[in-house]
Amino acid sequence: MINNSILVGRIVETPELRKTENGTNVTNLTIAVPRSFKNENGKYDTDFIDCILWTGIAENVVEYCKKGDLIAVKGRLQSSKLQKENIPKINILQFIVEKISFLSKKEEKN
Repeated sequence: MINNSILVGRIVETPELRKTENGTNVTNLTIAVPRSFKNENGKYDTDFIDCILWTGIAENVVEYCKKGDLIAVKGRLQSSKLQKENIPKINILQFIVEKISFLSKKEEKN
């Protein structure tokens, strides 16, 4: 069985590095991935994909990337259940990044 995907999109917010309780570096980011087809209104919809990056990949993204940069990520989908008080269990789907390519920086307006 295979659980492997590649996404290309723009970073929605500048990532920030955090540490877990045991000291492992981690960051979360959302990338905007436009669909390759138009909707019924003639516009391209965009999917916003939540990603988790660990250790060295997380450090590199925080150091070299910011909001609007174009990246390619390779990784796997992971599902988990979220349980909160008085709310039924919610299934969460996350993209765990295993490899990243920095494609281009967002052009800054002068």
